[in-house]
Amino acid sequence: MKYKVLVFFLLISFISYAQYTEVINSKRPGFSESPFSVGTGVYQVEGGFFYQKNNNPEIFTTQKSRGIDLFLRTGLFWEKFELSANFKYQKDDILRNFVTGETAPISGISQFTVGAKYLIYMPKYKDPSKEIRSWRKKIAFDWKRLIPSVGLYAGFNTNALGKDYQISSFSPKAVLLLQNDFTRDLILVTNIVGDYLTIDDNRTFGYITTLTYSITPRFSVFGEHQGMFTHYTKKYELGGGLAYLFSKDLQLGLNVRTDHQMDYLNIYGALGLSYRIDKHKDKIIREQSNRKGSGSIHYKKESFFKRLFSKKLRRGKKPSKRKSKKRRKRNSKR
Repeated sequence: MKYKVLVFFLLISFISYAQYTEVINSKRPGFSESPFSVGTGVYQVEGGFFYQKNNNPEIFTTQKSRGIDLFLRTGLFWEKFELSANFKYQKDDILRNFVTGETAPISGISQFTVGAKYLIYMPKYKDPSKEIRSWRKKIAFDWKRLIPSVGLYAGFNTNALGKDYQISSFSPKAVLLLQNDFTRDLILVTNIVGDYLTIDDNRTFGYITTLTYSITPRFSVFGEHQGMFTHYTKKYELGGGLAYLFSKDLQLGLNVRTDHQMDYLNIYGALGLSYRIDKHKDKIIREQSNRKGSGSIHYKKESFFKRLFSKKLRRGKKPSKRKSKKRRKRNSKR
């Protein structure tokens, strides 16, 4: 099978009713998230190792962090709905004494967030390959592509953390997810984020914009800009990376980023894998055409509840005696 172009953390299907894609749809290696789900029957693990070094003179500390970041995803009930959990374990070396250079290590679970997202709107785009009458129309830009797909994420930050990373209480998180597919190879994802909304000291608002370009069917690159605003500080980060598709269910990603502040150094790097177990199934419907003996098979995606109730109705229906007698007479005549 020839692989479709993989846009590692924001690949989508152009079928308006489906979220499932033939190749893995991963959030990594960037920080932004697409409004599209992985699809029902898909169980996906996205994880990796990260390292960060921060030398900020304003807080008089040099901090080194390394750890593991895991992101679990699955589609449930509907194609447009997804459940997820984000888990991070890290170890930090913090400078306790600026004069002597003495450091003290801390470690533990630093993040455990659970949430769900739903695709609210997806525009329909024209397929230029089907245009045969006009060459200009075939190569013309579809201005509807400036209208983004829209999704919404809602979750909460739990307090099941290590003692050095505790927060005062559970706190909600909300994200507006936007995606523009300018072409099959060039995609822009924008996230508007509100995090730790009920904790004054941790409350953060911000944005993430990620522009991804697919160089080959297996190799993609991206650039990313992030802004984070708290009650005390403003922080901007610029990053980029690449991804390689090993198979339709396995992807490797690399991410590097830094603050664009000239008076101190803050570098972050991550290397990880994304893997999915694909149990997705489409419903098969046989339709009889007008010609005798001919038929066609169509794959149709239906919601969980529609499939559930349709099964119950089919079980409850029994053929009437009159209809069965008529069928027997017709068969005997033949």
